[in-house]
Amino acid sequence: MDLIHFRMVMPPALTQRAVDLLTADGHVLNLVVVRSAAHGPDGDALDCDVMKGAANEVLGGLRALGVDRMGSIAVDDVEMMFSRRAERIEADEPSALVHTPLWAAVEAHIRAEGTYLPSFYLFLVIAGLIGSVGIMSNSQILIVAAMVVGPEYNAIAGVALGLDRGNRRRVREGARALTSGFLLAIVVTFGFAVLSRAAHFESEAFQQGLRPVSHLIDTPDFFSLAVAALAGVVGIVSLTEARASALLGVFISVTTIPAASDIAVSLAFADWSQAWGSLLQLLLNVVVLVVVGFLTLRLQRRLWRRASRPAAAEAEG
Repeated sequence: MDLIHFRMVMPPALTQRAVDLLTADGHVLNLVVVRSAAHGPDGDALDCDVMKGAANEVLGGLRALGVDRMGSIAVDDVEMMFSRRAERIEADEPSALVHTPLWAAVEAHIRAEGTYLPSFYLFLVIAGLIGSVGIMSNSQILIVAAMVVGPEYNAIAGVALGLDRGNRRRVREGARALTSGFLLAIVVTFGFAVLSRAAHFESEAFQQGLRPVSHLIDTPDFFSLAVAALAGVVGIVSLTEARASALLGVFISVTTIPAASDIAVSLAFADWSQAWGSLLQLLLNVVVLVVVGFLTLRLQRRLWRRASRPAAAEAEG
């Protein structure tokens, strides 16, 4: 059963109201109240487990009481619980009410991943360099490796969340990180490609113009648009439902990092048409991922809300 654990600290004046709220909800289990046990801030400590699908409403009720303003609410996933009562609740509840995502946790995860530390730019540069080696050696395996290393989807998801929530600061920060990060990766990769060309490290086939890997990257078309759109949907849904394997699939399906690498390599080898095509491919993928991510987030909220309302009514009936 999917359960969320709430750990709360609140002033005594709020405790009884919070207890009444929690005990009135049949999806709350294992409520523990310890008076005057908390320090920093001082107050009462409450712990409980909540069925995941009902956690949005419970969290909203607690915040409406002001628990988060006058105290604190910590939220954790319950990895495992053995409880007959929990099993009965799960068996009796509609599926939509059992598995509805806790949106506050989803947004917190996206915000946490959307922090642009120096490592974000370092990984982008390293991914660009790996991608350039894959292009110059016609190695598709290295192109996939570059996609996996690249951290750009975290910034893309952050921009999508900022658009969904109307948070202009988050949109600006994400757009700035993507722009400066890709520019840095292209500049460093360009320098590496120039040195590689001067030393004739590129493969013989690449020298002769046989470049199947780069041709796949620098020719944006309908299929590029379709793959980016589908990857955008999968990326947000995987974040919502914590499906790491599906999110990894997004990393290796969209040519953002390879396009940045190909821009640098094409410039180093004075192939202006390929550089232009790769630039268009990069812009197309980033824009589509952001727009589709924003739309998917918004649509998911509406669909889950619509599915959980009749489920909640059925459970109460």
